[in-house]
This record gives sequence, C-alpha cells and structure tokens, in this order.
Amino acid sequence: MRFDGVIDELAATKGVMACAVVNYESGMLMDGVSPSGMDLDVLSAGNTEIVRSEVKAIARLYGEDSNEDVIDDILISLHKQYYLLRPMKNVKGVFMFMVLDRTVANLGLARRALKVADRHYRD
Repeated sequence: MRFDGVIDELAATKGVMACAVVNYESGMLMDGVSPSGMDLDVLSAGNTEIVRSEVKAIARLYGEDSNEDVIDDILISLHKQYYLLRPMKNVKGVFMFMVLDRTVANLGLARRALKVADRHYRD
C-alpha cells in the first residue's frame, strides 16, 4: 500500500511538524514526513499505544463488531503542540497522525485535512 497522496494532503496543512500513516496492529510506520525533524519511528510507536488503547476501550464499551460508535479522532493538547490521531475508515488496523505547532495551526482545518485524506484514500 502506498499513502503518498494521504501524506501530501496532510503535509500541506499549516503548522504540520510531522505526519504519518501507521499500522496500529504491528506498530509499523507505513509512510510519513517530518518537516521539523521529529523522529517518525518514535512518534509512531508512542501513538500506536494510544490508538490501540482507545480502540480496545471503545470495543469493550460497545462490543467488537458494533457500529454504534467509532473513533473519529483523538486529540492530545500539549503546551506547544497538538497531536491528532485518526483511525482510517477505509483501511482496517491503520491510523494517520499529525503533530501540529500550536502557535500557527488551525485545529479545525487540521481535523478536516485528516478526514478528507481518509476519504480520498483508496486501497
């Protein structure tokens, strides 16, 4: 699978410090860029643990196969950064993430960029 179009869409978002597509079942970084020089492997590993935990929690609440509620995105707010994580709807077991510079990023536009990139990706 290639995620060039997804990464291009995410990287064009104002304030992006890093963005990637990661398999949260294996923790493997599938594609990504880091204009700020952040270590994508470290980010991928840490964010994988967060996504795994949230996916398991939602499955416990609603059941494994329930479509009652699913995660749209996960927001982590730090003093200087936002972390946005979004499980992909079209690719099971894969999520996208963005690290944003909080001083220049627009959180609403960044969330929309994740949603649009997810919608545009075709396996």
